[in-house]
Amino acid sequence: MENIFVQAAKNDVLASAFFGWFIAQTLKVILGVLNEKRFNFKWFVGTGGMPSSHAALVAALTTAIAFRSGIGSPLFAATLVFAVIVVFDAQGVRRASGQQAETLNKILDDIYWKKKIPEDRLKEFLGHTPVEVIVGTTLGIVIAYLYYAYF
Repeated sequence: MENIFVQAAKNDVLASAFFGWFIAQTLKVILGVLNEKRFNFKWFVGTGGMPSSHAALVAALTTAIAFRSGIGSPLFAATLVFAVIVVFDAQGVRRASGQQAETLNKILDDIYWKKKIPEDRLKEFLGHTPVEVIVGTTLGIVIAYLYYAYF
């Protein structure tokens, strides 16, 4: 019986999804360095930014399942529904939460400068714009296709 890590390494669907996420996160770091002329490790592990690694991951997973099991399979249907939920959450709910955090931080700034309560900043970059999600989704599909075409 093979080690669990060896089995995972041989799983082409898992590898395709991982590569989708990894390449999206790497592009996020590269774009951040180019735009801000500095490196920030949070770009590699944090949420938000261009492209959406959440969208890339689930798009690559769903595409890999389509190649492996076929579009008519129940597994493809399940991963497609899962992908739609993740993509809508990435650009909808989490983005709205980030906008609320931005507004609350402005309110906290006003209160802080009036010396009424201490300032605790909220994380503002939780979600993605629709463009970030579309780019991430497209990236995931292309990476899964290339993985299956060349590996």
